[in-house]
Amino acid sequence: MHYYAIIVAGGSGKRMQADLPKQFHLLLGKPVMMHTIEAFYHSSYQPEILIVLNTDYISYWKDLCVQHNFFIPHTIIPGGAQRFDSVKNAVQAITNEDSIIAVHDAVRPVIHEELIARCFDEATVKEAVIPVIPSKDSLRKINGSTTVSISRDDILIVQTPQVFKYKVLKKAYNQLYSQLFTDDASVVEHAGYTIFTTQGHASNIKITYIEDLAVASLFLSSKA
Repeated sequence: MHYYAIIVAGGSGKRMQADLPKQFHLLLGKPVMMHTIEAFYHSSYQPEILIVLNTDYISYWKDLCVQHNFFIPHTIIPGGAQRFDSVKNAVQAITNEDSIIAVHDAVRPVIHEELIARCFDEATVKEAVIPVIPSKDSLRKINGSTTVSISRDDILIVQTPQVFKYKVLKKAYNQLYSQLFTDDASVVEHAGYTIFTTQGHASNIKITYIEDLAVASLFLSSKA
């Protein structure tokens, strides 16, 4: 069995109102994405790492690796127009059918090695596994010009890594793109597979706003 980690880093910095995509912002002295890659590299499964990058930033990333003496082996995959296209490009680069593939957001740098291992463990049996956590907040649903309360007991917050057997992900990404696809699990589910869940970590935050960098810094410092 072979193991792969696709790190998706094709996002922009729009929500952070920054010119530089958030995966390149410094976090404890080095780019966010380097923390993410290190977590997978040091995990017990030691997956082969594929980084999906916007083509405009490939040379920039290579320069960052030199500047930060970052030599963890990884393969760079050119990204596509949508996240769907980017992941599809990476899946197509994997030819070993006897493999399990994790897809992870580059901007989730506080991923615990235990969670990585558990997702790989469970995907060997269940084919499609994603980490989730319960919602702590009260929730409301838009209902025309008003809103209505919904039970948070029926809601789960989805995280990454989302881990799948090769044949599952390959078939899923042979589908045509749909705007209904919000993550890899939605693509796989649309292809007819059942999605199983495992308990995620509250610290496994996604860097979306500038304030998230400070939170991630605290989590990483306590993790060290």
